[in-house]
Amino acid sequence: MEQMTNKPEILAPAGDRDSFLAGLSAGAEAIYCGLKHFSARMEAENFSVAELAALTELAKRKSCRVYLALNSLVKPEETTKAGRLLDRVVRRVKPDALIVQDLALLSLARQTGYAGDLHLSTLACVSQPAALPVIRKAFGVDRVVLPRELTIDEIKALDAARPEGLELECFVHGALCYAVSGRCYWSSYLGGKSGLRGRCVQPCRRLYASGGQPEKRHFSCLDLSFDVLAKSLLEVPGLTAWKIEGRKKGPHFVFYTVRAYQLLRDQPGDAKARKTAQELLERALGRPSSHFFILPQRPHTPIRTDLEQGSGLFIGRAGKSKAGRTQLRPRQELLPGDRVRLGGQDRPGHFLYTVSKYQPKGGLISLPKAADKTPAGTPAFLIDRREPELKSRIGALAGELQAFRAEDPAASSFSPDLPEPLSTSIKTRFMHVFSGRLPQGKRAGLTGLWLSGRSLEGAAKTVLPKLWFWLPPVIWPDREQSWRNLLSAALKKGARQFILGAPWQIGLFESTARLKLWAGPFCNLTNPLALEELRRTGFSGAFISPELPRSDLLGLPARSPLPLGLVFKGFWPLCVSRIMPPELKTGQPVTSPKKETSWLMQSGQIVYHYPAWPIDLEEQTEELKDAGYALLAQLHLQVPRQVGASQRTSTFNYHLTLQ
Repeated sequence: MEQMTNKPEILAPAGDRDSFLAGLSAGAEAIYCGLKHFSARMEAENFSVAELAALTELAKRKSCRVYLALNSLVKPEETTKAGRLLDRVVRRVKPDALIVQDLALLSLARQTGYAGDLHLSTLACVSQPAALPVIRKAFGVDRVVLPRELTIDEIKALDAARPEGLELECFVHGALCYAVSGRCYWSSYLGGKSGLRGRCVQPCRRLYASGGQPEKRHFSCLDLSFDVLAKSLLEVPGLTAWKIEGRKKGPHFVFYTVRAYQLLRDQPGDAKARKTAQELLERALGRPSSHFFILPQRPHTPIRTDLEQGSGLFIGRAGKSKAGRTQLRPRQELLPGDRVRLGGQDRPGHFLYTVSKYQPKGGLISLPKAADKTPAGTPAFLIDRREPELKSRIGALAGELQAFRAEDPAASSFSPDLPEPLSTSIKTRFMHVFSGRLPQGKRAGLTGLWLSGRSLEGAAKTVLPKLWFWLPPVIWPDREQSWRNLLSAALKKGARQFILGAPWQIGLFESTARLKLWAGPFCNLTNPLALEELRRTGFSGAFISPELPRSDLLGLPARSPLPLGLVFKGFWPLCVSRIMPPELKTGQPVTSPKKETSWLMQSGQIVYHYPAWPIDLEEQTEELKDAGYALLAQLHLQVPRQVGASQRTSTFNYHLTLQ
């Protein structure tokens, strides 16, 4: 085995007991999982505190670390509930690390006496080197989970900026989202099911039409798989974990992917080991895969509209008996408990089937009557396997698990220490936010500009200190120096007020003295504890996430330690991405199956996906003013001519219950 500069842990996903035990059986050094609340994968089965406590004791007996994902946004009324859950976890489970996106969980971890490590989720969108010293020093984080969109050179740049005591973790395998993690509001904007709270309904996987062409899956990504290219990650000293995505996957997937990446890590120069690893990954039953952006000289756009994009191994096509019953002749043997999928989820005749008894290769299966609507010729895929050897391994570990008592800890009486709210009265001011140059003419209220070279042109030095410059929702490592230069130019010309696209962008400023820095709406702030974390870090104010419902939006200002702002009018993106779909054009209308129109806008390396109908809370203005908002912002955007003006508007989740 060749000498390695680094040996990262293989971090396995677990959404249920059997997947957890499969990770243990495969020899994963760490397993991450969630509870039945405050998890960003709420569609997984997840665990009770008692179940996880027993599994954690077994894992520690096997020298395997357990990381608990509490990586959901916390609404204002949920801080006590989250604190009490964490208090029970601290007393009973004692996980090795917590994975969080909401800054409130950092505060609650300290308050409950949690002694393990703190990991910042990829949903926190830490995308630039300047963020890392801030995250370590100001927030006490021990590890950052990197975005999936980075190249190996960008990962190395982040590692070079990594302060002592901070580790990095990256995904090497599993599902890809079209959107940058932590920058997707698509599911929430269409009906209140927030991806930031683990409730995403995956609208990106649906069929969309554009340019008069047939409907295609323009936003549905292939899986990520670094496979043999994972070798390049061994050159990054601070990259201490290779993470496999898949908390909704079964034990078969977990076992085979863990084994594959162990080989790729431990024997990177062995051709036979690499071949075996690739065979294991093929048997893991994932989607078709892509290396994505890992090689900067050969980036892969992970969208293929010509491929069947569901997970699983193709095993044949549905047929029909003379009586019209749906049948299947599998191209390989099927075992009891195997799961078979016919067709796509949004296609006619989609059907899931659990194999009840052994079926030989080429044998004829008569499917249940419920599958009769499945058209002949519909492709069938094996999506989960129940092979005897793995079942035996899991069964043996399940037997060992019986030795650990699965008792729920006593109910918690923990009450979080909440920050003191502002005591001064607030006068509401309105802000108009524009792209490009400062528009001509006077207007009531404040003026904001998205920071760019053009936005700094044409504004007199006497005007610049009065303007609010907005930073983008994501800054990629290879663009960080350009943004430093822009900020330096803005400061030299007299700019003093900035709204940041992520809390960590504060690291771009050499000094914050005499500056007014606000956290922007992309910071996804939803509760007083998170706002307090920003206040003590030096922020002067913060925009609240516009996806919150009415009760939360109206209640937060009275409980906030900072002045608050809200985007109450204008175009809010469904999501922010680094991927331009190859068959779409910017400014071209895109139509969903429900005839909803949207369009794409590209700015540098950021692709914004906008709905054709804007947020409009103008009728709620008086309520928002009475609630105590300091700033109400309108985001102005030129709608492409082809898209046209829409009569429809949205109140986002103002009148819904955010899930």
